[in-house]
Amino acid sequence: MNDLSKHKQRLKGKIVSLPAPKIAVIKIVNYLKHPKYKRYFRRSKKYSAAYEGGEYKVGENVIIESSRPLSKTKKWIIKNIL
Repeated sequence: MNDLSKHKQRLKGKIVSLPAPKIAVIKIVNYLKHPKYKRYFRRSKKYSAAYEGGEYKVGENVIIESSRPLSKTKKWIIKNIL
């Protein structure tokens, strides 16, 4: 079981909003290359993440890590601030 816990997905992103206590919305930006036109473009996605303690502010860069589902939309936990 410990071997599985090592392989958690981690993403870097920016806090967009703090809708409720212990919840933060993180925006992850990916750059992709268009297959035909070979031009790079930005694609973003928002994730709801949980956190315990600590004061976070909108605009901070953080690392989030996947976890077990905590609710319908929360499947990520904030690990630390960059």
